[in-house]
Amino acid sequence: MEAACPSGSWSGALCRLLLLTLAILIFASDACKNVTLHVPSKLDAEKLVGRVNLKECFTAANLIHSSDPDFQILEDGSVYTTNTILLSSEKRSFTILLSNTENQEKKKIFVFLEHQTKVLKKRHTKEKVLRRAKRRWAPIPCSMLENSLGPFPLFLQQVQSDTAQNYTIYYSIRGPGVDQEPRNLFYVERDTGNLYCTRSVDREQYESFEIIAFATTPDGYTPELPLPLIIKIEDENDNYPIFTEETYTFTIFENCRVGTTVGQVCATDKDEPDTMHTRLKYSIIGQVPPSPTLFSMHPTTGVITTTSSQLDRELIDKYQLKIKVQDMDGQYFGLQTTSTCIINIDDVNDHLPTFTRTSYVTSVEENTVDVEILRVTVEDKDLVNTANWRANYTILKGNENGNFKIVTDAKTNEGVLCVVKPLNYEEKQQAILQIGVVNEAPFSREASSRSAMSTATVTVNVEDQDEGPECNPPIQTVRMKENAEVGTTSNGYKAYDPETRSSSGIRYKKLTDPTGWVTVDENTGSIKVFRSLDREAETIKNGIYNITVLASDQGGRTCTGTLGIILQDVNDNGPFIPKNTVIICKPTMSSAEIVAVDPDEPIHGPPFDFSLESSTSEVQRMWRLKAINDTAARLSYQNDPPFGSYVVPITVRDRLGMSSVTSLDVTLCDCITENDCTRRVDPRIGGGGVQLGKWAILAILLGIALLFCILFTLVCGASGTSKQPKVIPDDLAQQNLIVSNTEAPGDDKVYSANGFTTQTVGASTQGVCGAVGSGVKNGGQETIEMVKGGHQTSESCRGAGHHHTLDSCRGGHTEVDNCRYTYSEWHSFTQPRLGEKVYLCNQDENHKHAQDYVLTYNYEGRGSVAGSVGCCSERQEEDGLEFLDNLEPKFKTLAEACMKR
Repeated sequence: MEAACPSGSWSGALCRLLLLTLAILIFASDACKNVTLHVPSKLDAEKLVGRVNLKECFTAANLIHSSDPDFQILEDGSVYTTNTILLSSEKRSFTILLSNTENQEKKKIFVFLEHQTKVLKKRHTKEKVLRRAKRRWAPIPCSMLENSLGPFPLFLQQVQSDTAQNYTIYYSIRGPGVDQEPRNLFYVERDTGNLYCTRSVDREQYESFEIIAFATTPDGYTPELPLPLIIKIEDENDNYPIFTEETYTFTIFENCRVGTTVGQVCATDKDEPDTMHTRLKYSIIGQVPPSPTLFSMHPTTGVITTTSSQLDRELIDKYQLKIKVQDMDGQYFGLQTTSTCIINIDDVNDHLPTFTRTSYVTSVEENTVDVEILRVTVEDKDLVNTANWRANYTILKGNENGNFKIVTDAKTNEGVLCVVKPLNYEEKQQAILQIGVVNEAPFSREASSRSAMSTATVTVNVEDQDEGPECNPPIQTVRMKENAEVGTTSNGYKAYDPETRSSSGIRYKKLTDPTGWVTVDENTGSIKVFRSLDREAETIKNGIYNITVLASDQGGRTCTGTLGIILQDVNDNGPFIPKNTVIICKPTMSSAEIVAVDPDEPIHGPPFDFSLESSTSEVQRMWRLKAINDTAARLSYQNDPPFGSYVVPITVRDRLGMSSVTSLDVTLCDCITENDCTRRVDPRIGGGGVQLGKWAILAILLGIALLFCILFTLVCGASGTSKQPKVIPDDLAQQNLIVSNTEAPGDDKVYSANGFTTQTVGASTQGVCGAVGSGVKNGGQETIEMVKGGHQTSESCRGAGHHHTLDSCRGGHTEVDNCRYTYSEWHSFTQPRLGEKVYLCNQDENHKHAQDYVLTYNYEGRGSVAGSVGCCSERQEEDGLEFLDNLEPKFKTLAEACMKR
């Protein structure tokens, strides 16, 4: 548009103004309030031109753009120049485009720039121009004392701008203390720039204020950038140092070394850090008890340490210190605070427990157990009910047999001496014990000065009591030969009086005798053989026979002992073979190993001598024995005896000649292993017993019941069939399947399959014949027979129709017998007819080969000898039924049962 207007004249300027006004009118719907900024004729680059209130126009704007690239618009509306600009005309304008990218809303602000000279001429024609030294618009250091007493408002400093020489400048401030909390604390005079404070300030609440000063012309032009002003609040020592705790409590062990750290105290001061106002000094100003002085405090860190090693809890267990902290590095005019520190002295085991007496005397009756006989006490200055005070007692000497035990009473800390094993007055009348005591916790001091254990002596007197007999040792033994005669006597069990060491006056009684072999003499305790002794009996273990004896005195007191009778072995048993059944598998074995045992001791046992014992020479001829070792021999057969069971008597002798004969049942079996022979019953072997379990018997019974059900069903079916005679179809060569055992009448139906026709005749027909075979009930027995199919018979039985009954074949069983022929006759009758049917099967109605004639199939495995029977399959040779002459044995047996030759 500006190109259409002449340049360099008032008319051109007027033209551009009109065009701009026209543009404003065009965009009035989207335009905001116009803004006019008064600027000098020259604007340097990056110079603040003025500020535009963007929020008043469009609060939701998130994109700001200037139509003139010489100006840059900031988010706060500040307008800066990007290049140096010389205003050739009196006015220049550009547009600020505001838009919201989310809802596509747009607004425009038109900015007009007017030359400053005209405004100055209008406004300064009557003003006196002040001439003064040039000053810079820069931050001026400023501070004020906290808690100032005024007078208020208190002058702080003056803010001035160099541009005040050329323009009328108005001063203003913003920030904390002005329009932010604390509000209205500072203000500036608009014309002079004098900065004032309206009230006192606490530095601990506000250490400084950072406010922004502005210099603007009356029309809103800002010739200077905003000026940050920092007003620092000078600290005053108006806060006392304060301890972090009202009372400090520390614990330290007694007898600790000098310089041991007890604890550390700490104080804080709200005044300005790193100044004399916060430089603290700690000290101890009192101690209870006052002497001796045992602690010191570091003036800077507040750490409390010990100055002596004479801390004794048993004398003083707690100290109380009064401590002080002062600022100004502890100078007299500094502010100070006091607190209390309690130091508890913890116990260590620095005192040994000591017996209150060095010797004790007590007594106890013999044969008593688990009784308390003495209590001993100790003294200990350490803290009660702690490990440093609790005592552990021990018996140092005199308790080699373990008769005594000493334990600690947890409540009284006393040592309790008890008897845990009975004492015997006859063996020992007095016991002298040395006992010692220590604490649970180890002793803390060196043991070089004195012993770490206190000791005492305890004398225990054993009191005699009237005792019963004593069975000692509790197990006694005697020796007797196993072949001792009945009535033989031997020493028995002996008990004695522990006081007199005599057995007189003691009576004996037998308590247990497993087999009743012996008796016990009541007065002497000796034993007598009552029955024959047998060392090899089952009740004997390791050759010893045990009986129990009860010994009692005149007072009725008793004791019990065991008498072990050691039976001395004699050679009264010959060796024998425990396994008297032998199986020899002839295909795999030629001999069997036999082992003999002897119940007697080894001196009467092996080596054994094996021999065949028989009065007949047959055993000697068939069997042979060969020794393997001292207890085993090998039995082998000879001369190839047949399978069967044999009795082979074998004599076995021990080293002393004692012998016995064992008859072995030897089985020669056709087997691989012995188990194979024992599991089956072979007709070549003697009868073997087979035992049936309950489940096998149940299975047999169920099978019998099922068989009866089948027989009953067959009988019922046969009886129904006899009432309904069967009739053979007319064309015997076409017959494939004969329906038998029809138990109810039915309709006449004809089934056609592959060119063959089958007819079933109603119940009125009486003839029984078949092309292949039929089931005939004869005398209650059902048989399968090959039935006559000769050409003459067929013709004689054929009527006028193609399918009819064979009346000539009626006559019950007699007529059926007349229809039976040999297999050769049947073959000669059926062979030509089957060949004719096969030939016709290969052709359709137009005498052409059928579509499915000679089809190719994949190999599906070896088929039967008979081949295919399909009507359209490849025709077999004319003698294709010769395979019936070479049937397997099972089928031959079936054929013989069905034919009468």
